[in-house]
Amino acid sequence: MNGAVLDRAAINLAEIVAGLREQRERYEAGDPRATRPHPLPEREALSQVVEALRSALYPNRLGLPEASADLHVSLTLEHALASLRQQVLREWRGREPESGLEERASAIVAAFAQQLPPIRALLDSDLEAAYRGDPAARSLDEVLVCYPGVKAITYHRIAHALHRAGAPLVARIIAEIAHAETGVDIHPGAVIGESFFIDHGTGVVIGGTAVIGQRVRLYQAVTLGAKSFPLDASGALLKGHPRHPVIEDDVVIYAGATILGRVTIGRGAQIGGNVWLTRSIAAGTTITQAKVISETFGEGGGI
Repeated sequence: MNGAVLDRAAINLAEIVAGLREQRERYEAGDPRATRPHPLPEREALSQVVEALRSALYPNRLGLPEASADLHVSLTLEHALASLRQQVLREWRGREPESGLEERASAIVAAFAQQLPPIRALLDSDLEAAYRGDPAARSLDEVLVCYPGVKAITYHRIAHALHRAGAPLVARIIAEIAHAETGVDIHPGAVIGESFFIDHGTGVVIGGTAVIGQRVRLYQAVTLGAKSFPLDASGALLKGHPRHPVIEDDVVIYAGATILGRVTIGRGAQIGGNVWLTRSIAAGTTITQAKVISETFGEGGGI
């Protein structure tokens, strides 16, 4: 580390190491959720896997002649899926008996791999939606390589398939890589239909039990979140409870809108910028800030 030397007279490393060991042992002994130490999936390795998968999904980005594309895709997938299998093994090691672990990882990756052609079909629809929905887009190539919302949904399509196949931690790491790179936070559990477009992207949040239909468009800083968190008898949060919105087909949600809870936004509805919604909206309805204020405080009301 650049020749740096620790001042051992000022820092008692042995005491700190012992204190950290004591805290680890106390935590592992007192928490039934604690597992034996094992290596977790690696963020950098998964980042490389996803970029390789993007290359296999869209080899035309590399300018390859058609005759070479299949060879590139085959070699790229062979390496990427082998690396992915190692990361899935890391997710499950320590949580499952070693017997059958290799087979489980192989089955998860095989199930995921079978979803790559359908993922490509969904992404093609997303690219078309972005191109049609943005007058500034000059080509599909521009949309593919420049739009953060397209990159975010690409990562999500991959992460969602892994989530469903049985690798939720690997999927969540992939989602967080996309979040860091694009500013778009989509939980891998969210179900998103075809022709999905996030314009601009930054600040969008989509919760893990959200359901989004076809041909939906979101703008920056939209939140599809939870309003409340049900508790069990012991006071602990219930996991997996449906708590995020259902967005039906052909809905447009403009910048800064926040929709919370298990509400339904009906087909073809339009939600204006900076609107705060915690109730369902009928199909074809247009909601604006002025309308929400009027419904809450009466005509001419406000704060």
